[in-house]
Amino acid sequence: MTSPSHRFAELSMAQVKERCSADSVAVLPVGAIEQHGPHLPLITDALVAEAAGAALVEHHGEALDLWLLPTLSYGRSVEHEWSPGTLSLSTGTFAAVLADLGRSVTTAGIRRLVLVNGHGGNTSEIQTMLRDLRRAHGLLTFAVNAFPPPEEDPFAGIEQGQGIHGGAGETSLMLHLRPDLVDMDAAAPRLPRGLNKNTHVRFGGSVSFGWLSDDFGPDGYLGDPTQATADAGRRAFAAMTAQLGEQLAEIARFDFTHHATGPTF
Repeated sequence: MTSPSHRFAELSMAQVKERCSADSVAVLPVGAIEQHGPHLPLITDALVAEAAGAALVEHHGEALDLWLLPTLSYGRSVEHEWSPGTLSLSTGTFAAVLADLGRSVTTAGIRRLVLVNGHGGNTSEIQTMLRDLRRAHGLLTFAVNAFPPPEEDPFAGIEQGQGIHGGAGETSLMLHLRPDLVDMDAAAPRLPRGLNKNTHVRFGGSVSFGWLSDDFGPDGYLGDPTQATADAGRRAFAAMTAQLGEQLAEIARFDFTHHATGPTF
């Protein structure tokens, strides 16, 4: 019999008992099924998160005792619910699914759970659930992002921080991972005029603001995907997975007992 992979769902019950332990790390890619403009598929966020999780397990699974869980493809996509094709969970449902999955992970004896998030709209709920799962089940919980490091963004000057959904970076990743799903003929620049004249109320500014993806036009994306290339996507994916590998190495050895404070004299 061949040795089982580090994909959790491919294990048998006996193999779970044999191979998973308190030192294991469960890796859960979390994405979304939502509109990404006319040039990218609905599955973009889930696909990138899954590819990142798979790369982590392929390169570090044995050394760090990582176990890849099946991707949670649905997320909280309220900003895209206006669009046909978007399949969004409510805040309560999304939280409940994460709670149930976290509880279930503990039955395998695993103490560490990492959420690999591929959708910005999931972020606030994931942050809340990290503490809820820690409190409810004693899990060591972590969240990392399947986004390339900002310093690796070759389109920063062109998009000026506005390529946040379906822009050049995300389109490049898809040209690298699944070019068959990208329609570059449908791509066009979509950069909000005047937004960056603001000091505070802007993407990345000091004031948070509620927005829907059709607030800036009916196409539902922001950025300039016409600048995207497969090579830029390859380099971005390599930088992203390298950073994720470093993060998982630290997560795998993290434990609060190593950092507990004692009395001060």
